This record gives sequence, structure tokens and C-alpha cells, in this order.
Amino acid sequence: MSKYPKEGRRVRSLPPMSYVIPYIMKTRNTSMNYIRDSIDIEKAEAYIRKKRQEGLSSFGMLHIFLAAYARTVSQKPGINRFIRGQRIYTRDHIEVMMTIKKEMTLESPDTCIKFYMTPQETAETVYHNFNKLVEENKAKSGNGESGFDITARILTYIPGIFLRFTIGFLRFIDYFGLVPRTLTHISPFHGSLAITSMGSLGIPPIYHHLYDFGNIPVFISYGAKRKVYELDKDGKSIPKRYIDITVVTDERICDGFYFASALKYMRTIFNNPEILDSPPENVIKDIR
Repeated sequence: MSKYPKEGRRVRSLPPMSYVIPYIMKTRNTSMNYIRDSIDIEKAEAYIRKKRQEGLSSFGMLHIFLAAYARTVSQKPGINRFIRGQRIYTRDHIEVMMTIKKEMTLESPDTCIKFYMTPQETAETVYHNFNKLVEENKAKSGNGESGFDITARILTYIPGIFLRFTIGFLRFIDYFGLVPRTLTHISPFHGSLAITSMGSLGIPPIYHHLYDFGNIPVFISYGAKRKVYELDKDGKSIPKRYIDITVVTDERICDGFYFASALKYMRTIFNNPEILDSPPENVIKDIR
């Protein structure tokens, strides 16, 4: 039996249109919606300073994003669905894919990591679990390789024509959900969410496409912090700090109103990040 949580369960009580749409819009790339937003981070930055004073020395914006997303899923579980074989499934866990560099140099290779969360996460549990995972992967530099690195290297040994057949075969069995869980666990194309920080590079967020292989339905990118001056209600110029984010979604998993309500809920968390200090009072389960 796989040591990783089951990828998902099929959702069977959706409206008729939700069943038909995946057969009309067959791929994620033809089903993508794009949105750009700016988040006021004044309270989030104060929260970060507070957490660092409490001993979480490297606590940062990424930890808030991850914890806020988990909290959003706890109340809006529909964003944690995915499409497989033109059918809609939902996850009980949250599977986050990130690409990281083992070192911040141009020559350093990229590797992919998978971070598992539950909807009950707090900011502190996210901090400890995520940092532990990153350190474990960075420790594999040199001769050490992650599971993704090993799998990718094995594929490079396959001649081009046969590699094309191999990928085609994987696409075929993925359609029916037959890819072994040990492979979907290390795959950068399977998961609940892909997230990338452009802030560490000092550039604005990009609109990152979704992958037609695999099942990731949401891609979030956020950029560098920026400072602007705005007028308050008395006409006085005051400094404000924002982070710009872009979100690309697979519109087939839930409707636009649902996505909008989830994004609004996530923004309320940034305006009141202290709610991440404790688990949610209740977790809403997705429909059957």
C-alpha cells in the first residue's frame, strides 16, 4: 500500500452542466482563467515580525500564503478539485508543488518538491513542516538526488522516439488514473496547487500556464513587495505596501463565483493573519 494519501475521490453530485463541460473543454490549457490582484501586506508584515520574535526565525510571506491557502480550502473545498479523464475529483488533503533551486545561483539545478497540508493547518505547523522539507531537499545537493531528479535522469536515457512513446503511454494511463501513486507523488504535474515566488527574483508575478499532463488546477505566482503612496479619507498621502499576485485556474472544477469567493476569503486572511494561529473551528467537506 502506498504511504502517500489517496489522490482523490470522484464528485458525483454536481449539476448536469458540470459533467458536460469537461467533454467540451478537454484540456487545462483551453480552460484557463486568469486573474491579477494586489494584496495589502501591512498586517501580514507585522505578523511576520511577530512570528520571528516568537522564534520562527525564517518565517516569511510564503508561509502565510501556504497557510492561508490551506485555510481557504477548509472553507471553500471546491478549489481543491481536479479533472481526470473528463471527470471531476476532489482531494481531502492539499498537495502543493514548488520548484526550488538548491542554491541561489544561475548554475544551480532546479528540483521539484511536494508539500502536503491538511485544511486544519496553522501558520506554525506550515512553517515547521515546510522548512523541514526544504532542508531535506537542499541536503541532497552534490551526489544526492530527489525522487524527481532520479526519475527525470532515468527518462533522459531513453532514446527520443521511445521517450515519446513512454510519455504517451503515461498520458494514456493517467487518463484512467492508473499512474502509480509513487510516481504522482514526485510528479510536478500532479497536485492541488503550484505556487512560485517571483519576489525572491525581484520581478513582478507571471501568468503561469497550467499543465495538460497531470491534474494541477491552480497556479499562483506572487511578486516582489512594492510601496506606493495613497490618499486617506482626509486627503493625506500615506505609504502602503502591496504584493501583486496572479492566479491561473482550471474553470472546469468550479464556477467563477466560487473562485471569486475563495479569493476574497484568502484576502481577508491577509487582513487578519492572526486567525492562522489556531486551526479552523470547522472544516467544510466537499460534496459527495
